[in-house]
Amino acid sequence: MQRQGDFCGRTRREFLWEAGGGFTAAALAGLLSQDGFLGRQARAADGVTPFVNPLAPKAPPKLGKAKSVIFLFMYGGPSHVDTFDYKPQLYGLDGKTIEVKTFGRSGKKNEGRVVGPKWQFRPYGESGKMISDLFPNLGTCVDDMAFIHSMYAESPIHGSAMLMMNSGRILSGHPCLGSWVTYGLGSENQDLPGFVVMLDKTGGPISGAKNWSSGYMPAVYQGTVIRADGIPIHDLAPPPGVERSLQRRVLDRLREKNEEHRAPRTDNSELAARIASYELAFQMQQHAPEAVDYGQESEETKALYGIDRPETADFGRKCLLARRLVERGVRFIQVYSGGAHNDDNWDAHGDLVANHTRHAGRTDKPIAGLIKDLKRRGLLDETLIVWGGEFGRQPTAEYEKGTGRDHNSYGFTVWMAGGGIKGGVSVGTTDEIGSRAVDDRFHVKNLHATILNQLGFNPDALSYFYGGLDQKLVGVEGAEPIHQLV
Repeated sequence: MQRQGDFCGRTRREFLWEAGGGFTAAALAGLLSQDGFLGRQARAADGVTPFVNPLAPKAPPKLGKAKSVIFLFMYGGPSHVDTFDYKPQLYGLDGKTIEVKTFGRSGKKNEGRVVGPKWQFRPYGESGKMISDLFPNLGTCVDDMAFIHSMYAESPIHGSAMLMMNSGRILSGHPCLGSWVTYGLGSENQDLPGFVVMLDKTGGPISGAKNWSSGYMPAVYQGTVIRADGIPIHDLAPPPGVERSLQRRVLDRLREKNEEHRAPRTDNSELAARIASYELAFQMQQHAPEAVDYGQESEETKALYGIDRPETADFGRKCLLARRLVERGVRFIQVYSGGAHNDDNWDAHGDLVANHTRHAGRTDKPIAGLIKDLKRRGLLDETLIVWGGEFGRQPTAEYEKGTGRDHNSYGFTVWMAGGGIKGGVSVGTTDEIGSRAVDDRFHVKNLHATILNQLGFNPDALSYFYGGLDQKLVGVEGAEPIHQLV
């Protein structure tokens, strides 16, 4: 909420234009330099105590294996039985109508026509893990990956399921996973956002910014959307003809006036963060473009991510940027595959083969390249990679004809790699046709608990007081990490 006088008589648009070239990311409202602007100017309510940057690096309560997280979000719901959850019985049932309880966007059903897997599976690695031909490159990484085949959640509807995967709730208004991570750990880089989101070139997912919102936490903890090429942050570049020295003078003058406004106000720590966000905008004009300068990378590295091929170049640049951001101390990076609606994402209601061939073809090589590149640089042990969608897909057809599958929140697959996670293992199972999780069932909150655990937190102890409760990512009822993976 804008405070009276905060912008010294200017409109918000005018202020932002002058201070940061149109910089509009409220998520950066506390990412400050401890020995820079705030170290000289900001004080707490007593007028003496230095303001504490809410995103200053913090030590976790216990020694964590991971320092950062890269969440690869396959928006739309990839089919687990066509990708990583091998169900040989399904091949022989193709086209047959069987009794099976399903619940998707078309409602609840008691029977359906089986759609057999449309790709063959092959064993990979020392573990012999069966992987679909959709992912030949990821198949070479299976001994670094851990598969959770028994995930489940409450909602089979995209909007609420996305919120569940991102925030642990089916309703909006709660902080997302990246917000909890930056709230607990801060950021190791004070010149870049601590929580970064990269969207698909077709657009964002359903519900948009709710998926990277900080909810009832301060806006400093929400995600900042950046691009993997060109100008990384929208409206960050200064207007033509505006020199850096002029911006510096504007910022200094605005700081003086805002400091006068802040001095008599006892809640000045929040206001100080808001004021200093413009200082960060100024710094990011220098540092953000450097982060996406792929000219520093070798041609071999670019090829590893598939940047040399049209079909993989876009997602490859995002994965490479994720690695570069991890190297620069960014704490949480979320990369979306798929956006908008229909076949622009993994939501295969019609032609399953065309849909999954398209999206797997765009992501397989870049993700495998990310794992291999992190590993050879010694970063995989401290970087936790998470892959998954908001749910899976049913083993039966949605319509009378065709290969399309409806949503399935009863059972689906997520995999993890790095960050102290055991490689080459699989936990949990769905039934023989992949319709629901049956053994070692794990809720989305167990996945969240595992991520927090690897970062050094007791998931039941990381809390934020709001609405009369110690709110938690895993809910007030709590959740256990998936110990078989640790």
